[in-house]
Amino acid sequence: MLRCCRAAAAIAARCAPGSLRGYRGLAMAKSKFEYVRDFEADDTVLPNCWIVVRLDGRNFHRFSEQHEFKKPNDDRALQLMTKCAQTVMQELEDIAIAYGQSDEYSFVFKKKSRWFKRRASKFMTHVVSQFSSSYVFYWKDYFKDQQLLYPPGFDGRIVLYPSNQNLKDYLSWRQADCHINNLYNTVFWMLVQRSGLTPVQAQERLRGTLAGDKNEILFSEFNINYNNEPLMYRKGTVLIWQKVNEVITKKIKLPKEEEEKVVEVTRTKTKVVPLHCDIIGDQFWEEYPEILAEDS
Repeated sequence: MLRCCRAAAAIAARCAPGSLRGYRGLAMAKSKFEYVRDFEADDTVLPNCWIVVRLDGRNFHRFSEQHEFKKPNDDRALQLMTKCAQTVMQELEDIAIAYGQSDEYSFVFKKKSRWFKRRASKFMTHVVSQFSSSYVFYWKDYFKDQQLLYPPGFDGRIVLYPSNQNLKDYLSWRQADCHINNLYNTVFWMLVQRSGLTPVQAQERLRGTLAGDKNEILFSEFNINYNNEPLMYRKGTVLIWQKVNEVITKKIKLPKEEEEKVVEVTRTKTKVVPLHCDIIGDQFWEEYPEILAEDS
């Protein structure tokens, strides 16, 4: 009799106001419909691999034209992309390094990351959704005089790299791509903007040219030394975690004093820092060995 009373009391407690939702949730979890979960694909990625999520702007050629991006490079657009990438890294702290250029960014998650139980779909959707929403949210901070006409789109993909060298080669590939594209675009837009060629004529002029040829056109016709162009254009942007000192002011009340006093306090904080440097050679990796450290 006592056991029956206790059981009835337990059921009554579950069904009491405020706890009924939890009771129903428990019942649903064991319903006859639960079998549909068996249709979910297991997308757990391999262990001990660097997880790279790369996102690209969708139809960004049209987007940049309609929003009047400056050619060949628009500092506002590049800085906005970096701001969005910093936001992603601050939200998902298992990202060891990120690299961006033009309308793309690559985010490298640590080899031993257990975030999202290493489910590929979770990695990709979290990165792309956080980046996309940040792009819209911070747009007005960088394009003060340009209204956002419609939401931008970004797609993503995931690639696994088992070794440190594989990862370094991937990032080197993206930086080499940045150099190749930026050199071409710099010459192309000089021919259009300053020589008066049509886009089709500029394409024909550059057809079959090598890097040396493009450098020669820039120097001989426009007095531009490509090596003096901003590093952000030529090298892209690298995002890493660094400890930085911040000076803040705060009010404190000293003993035996009635009024508060304003003092400066220095504190160390780990932040996402943008760099514009070469990552193809060994110098970068020797300077920041913690990025590839096994226990990172």
